[in-house]
Amino acid sequence: MSHGEPAHGERDERDHWNPGSGEFELGTDGPAVILVGIDDTVTSLRAAAYAAGLARRQHARLFAVYVSSTSPVLGAAGAAVLVAEAEAHDQIAAELRARFEEGVADRGIAGTFVVAHGDPYREIKRIADETRADAIVVGASKQAGHRFVGSLAVRLVRAGKWPVTVVP
Repeated sequence: MSHGEPAHGERDERDHWNPGSGEFELGTDGPAVILVGIDDTVTSLRAAAYAAGLARRQHARLFAVYVSSTSPVLGAAGAAVLVAEAEAHDQIAAELRARFEEGVADRGIAGTFVVAHGDPYREIKRIADETRADAIVVGASKQAGHRFVGSLAVRLVRAGKWPVTVVP
């Protein structure tokens, strides 16, 4: 063939990846496990819908992770405030779990809802490692300060371990 193109049916060296090189590719076409971080924000619910569609199309398992975190400011407010905050987080988790389980059942997706407590970045990273997630989907942060100190999405991208999709 002209211009250095391989003949029909031949593979070009540029088409190969080296399985022993430690590259990300595990030998599959698309993700087998998708992790989505969710909370009760509009952007995270959009991210969950996007991740569910991706999981359905790719026949992937979907893990939805809700991380409840206690505000350090509330810790100084007293035990009653902490109890109220914990109850609010439990209620949000129960509502999200119900929506998630209904959604995956309606779409025929294999899915697991996980509740964690602590720093969202650390917990999502830990669960992604434990589940061997191939991709992470999160909603874009609407908090102004995240432009300066870094949002969850930016921190996950910087970790460089998974493809991260940020849904607006």
